[in-house]
Amino acid sequence: MKKILLKYMSDFTSLSEDEQRAISESLRIAEIKKGKYLLRQGEKSAIKCYFVLMGCVRQFFIDESGKEVTTNFFTEEQAIPIINEKKQDDLSKYSLMCIEDCLLVVGDVESEKTMFNKYPQLETMIRKMMEINLGEIQEQFGEFVYSSPEERYESILRNRPQLVDRVPQHQLASYLGITPESLSRIKKRMKKTKF
Repeated sequence: MKKILLKYMSDFTSLSEDEQRAISESLRIAEIKKGKYLLRQGEKSAIKCYFVLMGCVRQFFIDESGKEVTTNFFTEEQAIPIINEKKQDDLSKYSLMCIEDCLLVVGDVESEKTMFNKYPQLETMIRKMMEINLGEIQEQFGEFVYSSPEERYESILRNRPQLVDRVPQHQLASYLGITPESLSRIKKRMKKTKF
């Protein structure tokens, strides 16, 4: 699994093979079981980041009426930064839960600072990865705001088809901003138009 990280280091840095190996060996990799939380809404959030090597993590919150609202899914080769907190003492406005068994690189501010001081190119690599990630999120959000539920589902099929089989239907429906029943009707309509 560290091959994924070595690929990013090769693509975005000119670090030597020895430096890349030293970095990958110093990373903390955690195996997290399905159903475990990385962060709970309302808890004090330590400033951390995760990089998904394997598995799927769901981001969601509980609204005022007690309903779960899914806002994102993170899968292989995606970073999960916890950077929207104003300060470390703030309580998290959302939860992060593993919906599959996951293998994650776990980072924190202090270990990142140490690594960036030792390997300055690593900071550039992380910045480039975050720019790519932010660009994708902005594009998806813009598309989401102006599209119908059916168009949102078609976008998932085009851009992230693996989610359809990996994510429970009620969570996917929540992510799309519709009910599970509406998602079922959309799937049926799309099946009929294919044949």
